Amino acid sequence: MKGLKKLVLAALCLCMGMVFGQGQAMAGKTVKIGSFLAVTGPASFLGDPELKTLQMYIDEINAKGGIDGMKIEFVHYDTKAKAKDAKNFVNRLIKKDKVNLIIGGTTSGNTLAVIDIVQKAKVPLISLAGSVRIIEPVKKWVFKTPHTDRMAAEKIFMDMKKRGITKVALITGNGGFDKSGRAQCLALAPKYGIKIVADEQYGNSDTDMTTQLTKIRATKAEAILNFGFGKAPAIVVKNAKQLGIKLPIYESHGVASKKFIELAGDAANGVRLPAAALLVADQLPANDPQKKVLLAYKKKYEAKYGPVSTFGGHAYDALFIAVGAIERAKSNNPAKIRDEIEKTHGFVGTGGVFNMSPKDHLGLGLDAFKMIEIENGNWKLLY
Repeated sequence: MKGLKKLVLAALCLCMGMVFGQGQAMAGKTVKIGSFLAVTGPASFLGDPELKTLQMYIDEINAKGGIDGMKIEFVHYDTKAKAKDAKNFVNRLIKKDKVNLIIGGTTSGNTLAVIDIVQKAKVPLISLAGSVRIIEPVKKWVFKTPHTDRMAAEKIFMDMKKRGITKVALITGNGGFDKSGRAQCLALAPKYGIKIVADEQYGNSDTDMTTQLTKIRATKAEAILNFGFGKAPAIVVKNAKQLGIKLPIYESHGVASKKFIELAGDAANGVRLPAAALLVADQLPANDPQKKVLLAYKKKYEAKYGPVSTFGGHAYDALFIAVGAIERAKSNNPAKIRDEIEKTHGFVGTGGVFNMSPKDHLGLGLDAFKMIEIENGNWKLLY
């Protein structure tokens, strides 16, 4: 009996040692998350809050022990919104840094430039950019968190229809997001009984759009729709005011930041746009499923950095979708993480409630968008 007891005790100790060893091995592992964001340059007001959000929450996660004992090793490069740099940095993240997952890019152009690279390398990418082309058609290794340009066009046209607007002047920039948005607007307008009576374009680095707006003023347009991001949309609304144009002006979700209001000044008042609920979190009803998440993120971010923007919110969503996937996968293996990202269901983020699937690598419906108007320099929830 004594011999049997010793044998059982030895076996038990061996098993405990194996379990302890496995736990220690998992605790010693890291999960490498890479990002390529436009922190400086023309899209900095998008990329800067994205990076700050990622760093803030990754530090917090690591301080609490990581993800199932795995610390996050974060590697970031600033693309300055240049597609060539985006390609170089993504190749570096994959080949040199050996990341398990990538979050970025900030702009549609940067994201579209690297899709073939991540697809070939089989590393999951969660984009923070707006173009519907990023996820349609579905690419196995590519996901995104912002609402698409198609969704923005639909939400805007729905609002125009409610207001009885049927003739619209379209003005867009020359970036990837702008061009994709323009294509969606032109394709969807007939569905809502809207005629595009002007189709003007500008360079995103232009400092004056009065020529295009003067042409628009000569049409029978009942509203102006500007699809763009960066400083240019603010110039459009300022120039329209200077020219005495009284038409309703709509912007895309590409201007969903206090920076736009600061740049446009009084000319921003009256502008309507579709945006994530984050901008009007305190105006949501108490029973809204997003309200708690939105207010918590807003409080944390603003305590450290100042006014919140939907762009930082997109990074929040991407990070915690990734964290949830890593937890479920119980691994830092890129393929296992990818599979779990695709299974994301019921995740309450800043952009809405995400329900992804093999056929939908965004997982948001049109109801995730809110229609907002700028009033006295602040966001006002319409519906």
